[in-house]
Amino acid sequence: MQSTNNMKDKTILITGASDGIGKATAMECARQGATVIIHGKTVPKLENLYDEILQAGYAEPVIYPLDFEKISPEDCDTLQEVIEKEFGQLDGLFNNAGWLGASSPIVQHDIKLWHRVMQVNLNATFMLTQACLPLLQKAKSSSIVFSLDDKNTAYWGAYGVAKAGLKAMMEILADEVENTAINVSGLIPGKVKTAFRISAFPAENPATLTETSDVAKVAAFLLSNDSRVINDKPSHGKTFRLDELSDHIN
Repeated sequence: MQSTNNMKDKTILITGASDGIGKATAMECARQGATVIIHGKTVPKLENLYDEILQAGYAEPVIYPLDFEKISPEDCDTLQEVIEKEFGQLDGLFNNAGWLGASSPIVQHDIKLWHRVMQVNLNATFMLTQACLPLLQKAKSSSIVFSLDDKNTAYWGAYGVAKAGLKAMMEILADEVENTAINVSGLIPGKVKTAFRISAFPAENPATLTETSDVAKVAAFLLSNDSRVINDKPSHGKTFRLDELSDHIN
């Protein structure tokens, strides 16, 4: 796909870039001219994505492997130091990494699994976002996009609670940085054709699911300067569904 200059000279960190929405968003941001920092815990998958980006003729990406289940404050400090040394600032952060764990009723939910899911989906995202805030504040205009979900019905367990916590964190953070250069928003992708979705709904017809490339275009839009005002209203602190932004995507 032909590259553009919409994100020229921007550096975007994308978590969970090994597969699915994260991988597609990394490709889309790179297509639009950004240098993408691709995070994940599976190095071979990140290396494959690195090769795909280079083969497409886009800017050379940066691989940053990190296991969210084992992430420490020291890991986050190192991440901040590496990005500051290499780029001086950060223009965008897509908090996309997530893990289902298992669908289970609360009364039967394995406690160790609960803690693992909360760590990957909520705690690690908080720690990484906190580390990136000084870098985002150095940019003239920057964006944080949280990948959210509304799974607050039976059997969604720790995953549903973690995603509700992420939405609260997004809204609290948006209030706190309202008078800065950082724009904060959330995206609910909906039913997307990913391995994550298939594992949760194995009997679902894949033909009814949204392609990851379509979600990537919306995520990239929210990471861009163009998204600061949507339909004549500030996007800061707002959560959007995919169809709400379809008119803004080329």
